[in-house]
Amino acid sequence: MKKMAHGIVKLRFVIFIAALIMLIPTAICYMNTRINYDILSYLPEEIDTMKGQDIIEKEFGEGAFSLVVVENMPFKDVAKLEKDIEQVNDVKEVIWYDDFTDITLPAEILPDKIREAFISDDGSCTLLAVVYKTTMSADETMEAIDTIRGMVGDNVYVSGGSALTNDTKILSEKEAPIYVVMAVILCMIVLMLTLDSFFLPFLFLASIGIAIIYNMGTNLIFGEISYLTQAMAAILQLGVTLDYSIFLWHSFEEQMTLNGGNKYDAMEKAIPATFTSVIGSSITTIAGFIALCFMHFRIGLDIGLVMAKGVLFGVLSVLTILPAMILIFHKLIIKTKHKPLLPKFRHIPNFVQKYYPLLLVLFAVIWFQASYGYNHTQVYYNLGATLPDSLPSIQANNKLDEEFNMATTHLVLYSKDMDAKQVVNMSDEIKDVDGVKTVLGEEALLGADVPKELLPSNLRDMFEDGDWEMMMIMSEYQAATDDVNKQCDRIEDIIKKYDDNAMLVGEAPCTRDLINITNKDFITVDSVSIGIVAVIILLTLRSISLPVILVAAIEFAIFINLGIPCYTGTVLPFIASIFISTIQLGSTVDYAILMTTRYKVERHSGKSRREAVKIAHTMSIQSILVSAISFFAATFGVGLYSDIDIVSSMCILLARGALISMITVIFILPSLLLLCDRIIIHTSIGIKPKTVEYGDTDALKNDENQIELVGRVKKTDTSKNSSKEVKSL
Repeated sequence: MKKMAHGIVKLRFVIFIAALIMLIPTAICYMNTRINYDILSYLPEEIDTMKGQDIIEKEFGEGAFSLVVVENMPFKDVAKLEKDIEQVNDVKEVIWYDDFTDITLPAEILPDKIREAFISDDGSCTLLAVVYKTTMSADETMEAIDTIRGMVGDNVYVSGGSALTNDTKILSEKEAPIYVVMAVILCMIVLMLTLDSFFLPFLFLASIGIAIIYNMGTNLIFGEISYLTQAMAAILQLGVTLDYSIFLWHSFEEQMTLNGGNKYDAMEKAIPATFTSVIGSSITTIAGFIALCFMHFRIGLDIGLVMAKGVLFGVLSVLTILPAMILIFHKLIIKTKHKPLLPKFRHIPNFVQKYYPLLLVLFAVIWFQASYGYNHTQVYYNLGATLPDSLPSIQANNKLDEEFNMATTHLVLYSKDMDAKQVVNMSDEIKDVDGVKTVLGEEALLGADVPKELLPSNLRDMFEDGDWEMMMIMSEYQAATDDVNKQCDRIEDIIKKYDDNAMLVGEAPCTRDLINITNKDFITVDSVSIGIVAVIILLTLRSISLPVILVAAIEFAIFINLGIPCYTGTVLPFIASIFISTIQLGSTVDYAILMTTRYKVERHSGKSRREAVKIAHTMSIQSILVSAISFFAATFGVGLYSDIDIVSSMCILLARGALISMITVIFILPSLLLLCDRIIIHTSIGIKPKTVEYGDTDALKNDENQIELVGRVKKTDTSKNSSKEVKSL
């Protein structure tokens, strides 16, 4: 490491120029990385709903579909609109009631199932079913929806999952750059207050910005990333890696003092020292993100890999690019020096030393309340329901529900070899399921005794291909509700009774599977993250008891953070409850490790229980405050600004979680160390007090200079402990 540090100092200009040059290809890769806006596409490929979607796309040549509500338009104009939409690229088919009969005939003579499906009760609206050639989140589908919207007026509403996905894309693309700007501005303010130079924050954020672009550019190797990863990755990487820059600067300043102000020698020694600190800190953060990769819902793998990679780029940047920049611009740093504006908070360790029994009682009491809230916080799965009402897709979905009492559509795939009478019986049973409004299919429309050839060829092509036939079910229930989940379960029971290989496909069945899968994922990810972090702490601190104490402290903070919504009546997006606990544990347990490591060093050097905790507390509190406040700054502004509730909720939770973890580590962890000191000593390697000391060394209340516990006991007349028994630890 010393040779590498020497090379970095020597080649500082080369490293800086090379870092800037590398921004060009990585930025190009960044701009060409595809973004996936369909959360449901990350469901496991082996489940029936995903298999069914693949069959529909590959064998039927169909993918997504939209229901287009046309209001107050003459049927002859609707027929023209239908033909125009059919000409749009990627549109395979448009189904309207003229596919079943002549539009000159009165709607009243249509069969009930056709009239109910395509014409509203008061006759003011009609419905077009637009079938696309590609999937819900495909670029071609998004372009087709934009084209359709561009060719229709205000009285035409394009609803459905694809339209919602397209609006999410537009909203996310508009907001994402603002996220970064807000995070940078707020972090800059924090760094201006906490560092001793006005120019230094620019270098910190520049080096982190370079690492972020490298990370986002190399996402091209994955082919695509989710829009959630795209929105969160930059601000998360900024929040969790900013500490490393602060570590380097503090180490550099310390070495400058020790090396007589020689900046080159100081940096050569600061880099190895920072490497030791950063590696220990980054491993737990990476572990938290890696735990997400154990999810069956593959968006965890998406975010986990991107963020783990981002932390690695952050470490490399701090050890190479930032040292080069500090040396190159050192004169500017010196010219803009100022006194840090953040107070030292030295009274807090004294407060904890005095009242730690009371703090432990509060810890126990709050734990029960937080645990209850944590286990009773409500979550929602319909991510579209929380988007702004002004979005065209939300207005269209509301219009569809209002005029047709229709909220979602399911598709049933079944064997082409099924007897026609069985298909009719199956469709009749499905019609009787609560909330089912209409069932459309070949046999469902014609009956068992009418030849399929009487249907128009375009409808036969839509409902039949290869070894499969398809049936469309229109439901009154919203996706992600208990009603629609029960409906899907009942329909699935029916179709499996007639055909073991039949599949139920669509937004609602996919969301039902999402609920079942993520409920299991939550337990898995939580257990894996706690296990990995505990093992890392065990190996790092060489202790059996400290992993339990440190993880308990951070889990306490997590329980409070995720329990608060229960008491405020806030409903969280389902994904937040999975991700927040893992990210908060991995990124904020560093605060606890920092303090505990210093406690071990002081205890081993011969300090008493109280003195070791107080020194560790005093020396680490400033770093913990700066780290937590920086993390808060990187996420809080985005949480307030974003109109995408899943992004807003996660950022608010991360910001609040950083502060709660900070408070827990500053007040509760020292109390736990004081309480468990004897257990820690007997279950840890590297804590062997070398001296005898007064039992509790309450002389800390006096001048600390009066206490000498390096190889001997020094009795003073002013000590209140002169009568206490001296015992060897």
